[in-house]
Amino acid sequence: MLRCMLRAKIHMATVTESNLEYEGSITIDETILNKVGILAFEQVMISNMNNGERFETYVIPGRKNSGEICLNGPTARKGVVGDKVIIFCYSYFEDSKTKNFRPKIIKLDKKNRLLSAK
Repeated sequence: MLRCMLRAKIHMATVTESNLEYEGSITIDETILNKVGILAFEQVMISNMNNGERFETYVIPGRKNSGEICLNGPTARKGVVGDKVIIFCYSYFEDSKTKNFRPKIIKLDKKNRLLSAK
């Protein structure tokens, strides 16, 4: 049996830009993506702490060390600059591999710099 498990989480990221005139997705600083192990074009779920919105999209890598978290296209309607978001990435695992599995979780400060990693 396969189980859908949280694989990676970016906790308390701050939205730095909202760009309605884009095809759609979320742009995330490539350094942050590398720290948590999320790939370009991978599906993510975003939960907005400020307004309760929860939505899925895919990731586009942003400039390294920029702190960029940009809501693009229709997702730009789901939040504004300054909103705090949590970004989740799930994967399917064989049931036998879930017992000892732990997701990679990072917490960011208000400028989207790494505070902690688990």
